[in-house]
This record gives sequence, structure tokens and C-alpha cells, in this order.
Amino acid sequence: MTKIITFITLLLVSTLWSQTNYEKEMQDALTTWQDGNSNEAIAKFEKIALVEKKSVLPSYYVSLINTTLAFKTKDFKEMNLFIQKAQKAQDEVNKFLPDDPEVLVLQAMIHTASIVYDPLANGRQLSAVVLNIYKMAEGIAPNNPRVVLSKAEFEIGMAEYFGQDTKPMCEQIAKSIELFANFKPESKFHPTWGIDKATKAIQNCK
Repeated sequence: MTKIITFITLLLVSTLWSQTNYEKEMQDALTTWQDGNSNEAIAKFEKIALVEKKSVLPSYYVSLINTTLAFKTKDFKEMNLFIQKAQKAQDEVNKFLPDDPEVLVLQAMIHTASIVYDPLANGRQLSAVVLNIYKMAEGIAPNNPRVVLSKAEFEIGMAEYFGQDTKPMCEQIAKSIELFANFKPESKFHPTWGIDKATKAIQNCK
């Protein structure tokens, strides 16, 4: 009996330590990213992902950061590399949460980066795919601010390309800002990004 109690106690302590260590490393990686050290943050998230097989959040952030870097770089070879790295991490997330709205948004963003990288080769095919993904995400979580914002931003890009009115999309961006104010993430490590993008986008609308 004593051995059983000791075993259970050790198991609980080990589990608690593991959870605490995971939280500490996740917070450290997020802080590193927020401080502007993207490559270092990616390395930290990749390390966590290797250990924490039950959580897709580390891989999610690897994908998100690489996608963000893809949009920022002016080097097309580098952009393509970021897109490939983002999709590789995204594939791991898609295995477990293919219908999650946050995951759908990120997949749509990766496809959008591919369109920007090579509009002639990817524009027609992937534009329809992106719109379908956003439609799916909107059906699942119509009040998710990242769904509303990202869908509107993509539609603005298309509207500008075809010379169409962007006012309806700008109204959606304004709506996303209201949604951000009331959004509550599932945990402290779940996605909360986007308000800065929404604020910048609404300024561009004006």
C-alpha cells in the first residue's frame, strides 16, 4: 500500500513539474518572440514541440512566426523558405486540429503568402482555396476576431486588385476591433495576436 501511495505521489509530482516546466518554456518562447527575436523564438518553440507531443501550440507558433517573417522579407528566396517551414509546422497542427478556426486562419495566411510569392503560378488556384477556408472558419467561429480580420484583409487585397469598393471589408475590420476587446483565449498560450494588425488596417481604410 505504501509503495502504491509513493508511486502515485511521484507520478503527481512529475506531472505537475512537467506542466510547470511546459508553461515556463512556453512563456519564455512567447516573450522572446514579443521582444523581436523571431529566429530564437522559433528554435525554442521547436524544442518544446519535440518534448510536448500532446500540445500543438508550439508547432502553431512555429508556423505563425515563419508566416509572419514570410510577409516581412524582401528576399524572395528567403520568403519561399519561410513559407515551406511554416507549412511543415502547420502540417503537424492540421493532423490534430484541422477544423479549428485559429488553425484555419493560419493555413489561409500561409496560402496567401504563397500567392504573394508567385501570383501568376498560385493566384487563381489558391485564392479560391483561401476564400473557402475563411468561409469555413467563419461558419465555425463568426465572432473570432482573427477570422473576421484576416478574411477582411484578404478580401480587401482582392477588391483592390479588381478595382472594387473596399468599404464593406473595412466595416468588418472595424467589427474585428470590437471583437478583440471582448475576446477571451482558451488559455494564456492560445492565440491573442491581431489587434495591432486591425488598428493599422483600419487606419489604411480611412
